[in-house]
Parts: sequence; C-alpha cells; structure tokens
Amino acid sequence: MTLVQLRHFIALAEQGSYVKASRVLFITQPALSRSIAALEDELGQALFDRVGRRVVLSHFGQDALSLAKRVLDDVAGLRTYQQRLASGELGGIRVGLSSGPGAVLATPLALHMARSFPKVQLALSRGNTDLLLHALRSERLDAIVVDIRSIRPSSDLQITHQVEMRAGFLAHARHPLHRGGRRLSFTDVLQYPIASTPLSDEVARLLIAQYGPQANPDELVTLRSDDIATLVEAAQTSQVVVLTILAAAGSLKPLPVFPAMTATARFGLVTLAQRTAPPAIEQVRWVMQQTLRDPVHTTPRTRRAAKAG
Repeated sequence: MTLVQLRHFIALAEQGSYVKASRVLFITQPALSRSIAALEDELGQALFDRVGRRVVLSHFGQDALSLAKRVLDDVAGLRTYQQRLASGELGGIRVGLSSGPGAVLATPLALHMARSFPKVQLALSRGNTDLLLHALRSERLDAIVVDIRSIRPSSDLQITHQVEMRAGFLAHARHPLHRGGRRLSFTDVLQYPIASTPLSDEVARLLIAQYGPQANPDELVTLRSDDIATLVEAAQTSQVVVLTILAAAGSLKPLPVFPAMTATARFGLVTLAQRTAPPAIEQVRWVMQQTLRDPVHTTPRTRRAAKAG
C-alpha cells in the first residue's frame, strides 16, 4: 500500500468514475484501474461496487475512505511540521556554554530565540569544558560552545564557526593601575590580586613564553572561577585585576600592559560528528557570528584624536 494508491482511491471515490478520476489525477484509466485493483488485493476486500456505469463505495470502502483521508492529512501535517522544523520555527536545542562564551553569548542567544523563534525550546547549560564535553558525548547536549584549545582532536567531534577573541588584563576605571595613563609592566600587574577562569594549557604556555615563569597561571591566579561574571563583578568594586576576553569585561577597562598580551581565546561550536544537529543549530551559529566579536575600547589618547578630527 502506498500513498499514491490512497490518493487514487480517494479521487475515484469523489469522482465516481474511472474516466473522471483519471483526468483529475492526470493518469490513464488503465493505470488507475491497476492501482485500485492492487490496493483491493492487498486489503482483501472490494473498495467499490459497480452500479450501472458508476462506481460507488462498498460498505468497507466507506469506512476505508475516512481512514485514507486521515492518513493523507497526517502525512501532510508531518510534512508541514518537518518544514517548520527545518526552518527553525519548531523543535528544541540544548546548548552548553563554557565561561567565556557563556558571559558573551548566553543573554543574546536567549533573547534572539525568545523574540524570533518563540516556539523553539532552548535549554542553556553552563559549566567547564570537560563537563560540557562529557554531556555532549552522552547526548545530554546537542552542541557546546567552548575554547577549543581545551579540547583534544577527536574523530567523534565536529568543530565549526571558530572565532578568535582577544584577551587582556582588566580593571575598573578608578584602579590605581589606570592612573596617570602610563605604560605598565607585567611586574606592575603582579602587585594586585589576579582573577581568571581556568585557562587551557596552550594559553598557559603562551603566557609563560611572553612574561616568564611568573606568568604560570597556577601561581599567577589568586581568584579562580568558571563564572566570568562573578570575577568581573568582584573587580568592579575592588583592586582585583581580571584576566579574560575583552568582550566579557563589562565596564572594566584594559590595562596598558607592555608588551601587550598575545594570548587569545579560540571559541568554536562543537557537535557530534556522527549525529544530525537540530535545525535550530543555525540560529546558534547566527548569534555567534553577531555576538562573538571584540569590542572597541578607546583610550583617552584616541578619544582626543577623534575629537580633534
């Protein structure tokens, strides 16, 4: 039994004539006859009785007609659902965000989905990279956005939409290190508590290569948390210096440390290579593209230049 046969059956029931039904269906009368005969053979009962030159539904055919229409309606509904699902209008997605992406991406993603795709169920999870990666592999998450430097290459993972974001040492505008507008050395920064989220081994190597052994995060960082927002909030009302991506700094200002820090965060969208991601993943990619950008920070010197221009 096929959907085509059910359509032929319904058309013949509505037209009451093989000639008329074949015209509506744009097929030959013999082809329609073969289709109906094959359907009746499979069902084991006649769907139509011949009354003169007309064909009318048998008692079985009357019951079968309502069922056939219901099947086709269900198929049409399934196709409509699939189309809406494919366009991101329906369905759901579970996304895990590590500290950096969580600070920058969580609110814009939630707002975008609530405003543009209110029927899509979005579940956001926060945590460190190892926990999120485990949840992804156990299929409790559909995708994660993390610093991919913290992930070992693996054939079961697919990484897309990689974004490089600058990082630096930041403090509130009234911090002693911002006074005088002078260029700072790394030794100047070490005079104050340093806060940071857990850093990848690669970032740690870059810091040590640039500033020496004293930049080893194990020794450098005195306040550590997976939640950047907590560290930024602490730095806003204290002399804490935060080491993080510039985009997550809030009202904190980059410190003019020389040489400038070259270590960056490299965020990426990670999914399972052998699994089909939900259609709503495209919305996550779009928000990443719009949101994961370095902010433009102006110094007093650049502000004066802009004003003079």
